[in-house]
Amino acid sequence: QVQLVQSGGGLVQAGGSLRLSCAASGRTFSRDAMGWFRQAPGKEREFVSAITWSGGNIRYADSVKGRFTISRDNAKNTVYLQMNSLKSEDTAVYYCAAGPHLADVSREYSYWGQGTQVTVSS
Repeated sequence: QVQLVQSGGGLVQAGGSLRLSCAASGRTFSRDAMGWFRQAPGKEREFVSAITWSGGNIRYADSVKGRFTISRDNAKNTVYLQMNSLKSEDTAVYYCAAGPHLADVSREYSYWGQGTQVTVSS
C-alpha cells in the first residue's frame, strides 16, 4: 500500500520556523516529483512548492519565496519543507504529494499525505 506520512507542523509564533516531513512507503518515489500544497479554512487548496526527483528543478509560490525551502532525501524516500519567517497567513493544513511531473496544480499529483496543521499566531 502506497502511503505518504507527514510529520511536523504545530503552533508557532509569527517569525518562527517549522519543518514538515513527508515519508513515502509502499514503493520508491525517487523518480517522482514531490510537492507541497496548503489549504486554509474557507479557501481552495493552493500550491506551495515542488521539487523534481533529482532536486535539480524547484518551484515556489510567490507567497513563500525566500522563506520556505523544499528538499528531498531519496535514500530515505522523504521530502521536507523548511518554513522560516512564518506569518499568520501561512496558517493552513499542509499536504505533501507525489506525481510524475513537476507541477503547481494539484490534479497532477497521484498520491497525497494525510495533511498536517500549521498554525501561526500573531
